[in-house]
Amino acid sequence: MNIADVTIDLEDAALPGDLALPDEPGGVVLFAHGSGSSRHSPRNRAVAAGLNDAGIGTLLIDLLTAQEDEVDVATGELRFDIALLTRRLVGAIDWLAAAPPTAGSPIGLFGASTGAAAALAAAARRPGRVGAVVSRGGRPDLAGDALERVSAPVLLIVGARDPQVLRLNDDAAGRMHAAEHKLEVVPRASHLFEEPGTLEQVTNMAARWFDRYLTQPATVP
Repeated sequence: MNIADVTIDLEDAALPGDLALPDEPGGVVLFAHGSGSSRHSPRNRAVAAGLNDAGIGTLLIDLLTAQEDEVDVATGELRFDIALLTRRLVGAIDWLAAAPPTAGSPIGLFGASTGAAAALAAAARRPGRVGAVVSRGGRPDLAGDALERVSAPVLLIVGARDPQVLRLNDDAAGRMHAAEHKLEVVPRASHLFEEPGTLEQVTNMAARWFDRYLTQPATVP
């Protein structure tokens, strides 16, 4: 396993990230964290470790700068700025496509909470580069019209004890035109998948989805 601290330099920000690549990765998954979280999210890091064990590379990044994060902690406004988060993710996707360690590797997106909306919107903007998307307890409704433009296979994972988010995901699935999209409900799980064994189920579902779809070659538009 090759692990490196990286910095993604964009026009408006320099975003720190943690890149983990197995010796022969079957693709690399970019994580988009949720409301009030960061690349240090213990749940996303647990899923990332499971994907690494399955032979899939991962990149966890902070979508906000340190200064922006301070503003967000005080106001909560930037975590819902889907346009900003989407631009940052698109920049990270382009970075992965060009960086020597990952250039040519299939790219997947894993989004949680509001990060899932940004992941779906980014997939709609980079259809030739994003091979698959997985959402955990996400808010796909916040992706707006981008939902209907996503062509990559999408897996929506929601806890059975998260009824409001489950309803939003069910509605979003009905709006998607992607040839492959699926809603999976994890029994006994609440929004944060804190119940014993539930996060492991999320990891297994995500690993199977990425293993199935990231092996398909992507064509850069």
